[in-house]
Amino acid sequence: MSVRKRRLGVTALAVLAPVLVWVIADPLVGQTLRITDSEETLDVGAVPVAFVALVASLLGWGLLALLERFVAQRARTIWTVVAGAVLLLSFLPLTGGGMDGGTRFSLAVMHLAVAAVLMTGLVGGSSASGAEPPG
Repeated sequence: MSVRKRRLGVTALAVLAPVLVWVIADPLVGQTLRITDSEETLDVGAVPVAFVALVASLLGWGLLALLERFVAQRARTIWTVVAGAVLLLSFLPLTGGGMDGGTRFSLAVMHLAVAAVLMTGLVGGSSASGAEPPG
């Protein structure tokens, strides 16, 4: 299987993973995922969850492809460090107010689910030697 096809599959899994968490938390368990501030309330639905996961996946894939092209030997290491930093930064909004513990926990699990799929799937089997085109 080509690197591109495998990474496309990883991207699909990275989109499905947080949606599965949402399905378990919201419709099945009954934890309405809601974020409020002083002016408005945002109910977190499956479509925004999938969209954010897709954007994160495509950005991660794009960065990895660029790194493989320009710093081939260190691409995996650099990408993994950047991905870990992005994961840590993604938790910062969860430390604020405006959500209950169930929402905070569910969103944290979604972030971890996307990161786990991407961090294990995108770099696995990547070709830094140039045998296959990056991306």
